[in-house]
Amino acid sequence: MKFRIARHTDNFDPIIKFYTEFLGLSLLGSFKNHSNYDGIFIGKEGGDWHMEFTKSPSKAVHKFDDDDLLVFYPQDLAEFNKIINRFEKSNISNIKPKNPYWEQNGVVYRDPDGQGVIIVHP
Repeated sequence: MKFRIARHTDNFDPIIKFYTEFLGLSLLGSFKNHSNYDGIFIGKEGGDWHMEFTKSPSKAVHKFDDDDLLVFYPQDLAEFNKIINRFEKSNISNIKPKNPYWEQNGVVYRDPDGQGVIIVHP
């Protein structure tokens, strides 16, 4: 089974930058004007999962709460440190998670749509 998470956005460029430049994922593909939707696919090359972000004439409406999170598990401490350093060099501040488990086991950021994203300590 493969897995895709799909989300509507108005922020293609900031989303691409956040997930590729900071998290180190890849832009895997895109499409234009499919029933008035444009889309991008972001994930790991060769992975069995990816994220799809779509854009259309309808504005995106997000209602994330503090427990709505995307959780990423770096392969090792070196990868974890590279990710965190990219955020720090860009002056992107982490946030305090609602769940104390994540405060002890990772670092939380918000993506350009406001979605919580956790980078878990290896």
